Amino acid sequence: MSQVIAFIGGGNMAASLIGGWIQAGRPASAIRVVELSEPRREQLASDYGVAVYADAAAAVDGATALVLAVKPQQMREACANLRVAPGTTVISIAAGIRIASLQAWLGHDLHHIRCMPNTPALLGAGITGLYTDAATPATARALADAVLGAAGQTVWLDSEAQIEAVTAVSGSGPAYFFLVTEVMREAGVRLGLSAETAARLARQTLIGAARMAETDTDVAELRARVTSKGGTTEAAVQSLENGGIRTIFNQALEAAARRGAELGQQLSGESDGR
Repeated sequence: MSQVIAFIGGGNMAASLIGGWIQAGRPASAIRVVELSEPRREQLASDYGVAVYADAAAAVDGATALVLAVKPQQMREACANLRVAPGTTVISIAAGIRIASLQAWLGHDLHHIRCMPNTPALLGAGITGLYTDAATPATARALADAVLGAAGQTVWLDSEAQIEAVTAVSGSGPAYFFLVTEVMREAGVRLGLSAETAARLARQTLIGAARMAETDTDVAELRARVTSKGGTTEAAVQSLENGGIRTIFNQALEAAARRGAELGQQLSGESDGR
């Protein structure tokens, strides 16, 4: 039997996974998408040639896997309308929704896999952390890897608690780099550059540094190579270190992880009726 993957929700992240799946040479006929918005359904059908549905029942019937791609606050309601066959692989990309909640809403006889992608997946350059329990078969893991890997890299986690760390590092991470680029742009203007020139320099420096970081050389070594003794870069880096940049980033990532855990507790509380 061929694989059939039903996406519950057809937003931007779902579209990036669908697009990556098709670009990898996999058939559009394997994809079904449940989406409430008629214009969005029409767009998905036109862009990707996938089957689209307003109602979940027909889309889920006979599906090998479900990809839950609705907003976390909508997940409980979305799951209440699903009737899923035992043994189906359920892949959730909703932040904060724990596997225990999915089991409570959909059943324990399914293969639940929780994922945390990030927004560069929209360009096929994402990275996703995945977790499932030891009982999940290799076939379900491989399918999740194929779906999420279509939009970038994947990494499997040892515990569900590590999802919060993934959220802090990569899930929220793009915003940190955008912020640094924004600050550099503003500093360039204060140093006398035009806004356009400062923006171009900061943006391309981010892109170029990212490409260098893709090599096998450790980023600490890359930084050291740029930081000549007594030079301009050393002066800047020393100023950042004196300003407590490591403490600031540690506190920032801890805040993100803590907030992720809080959101998970809130959503789990909803599932228990508290």
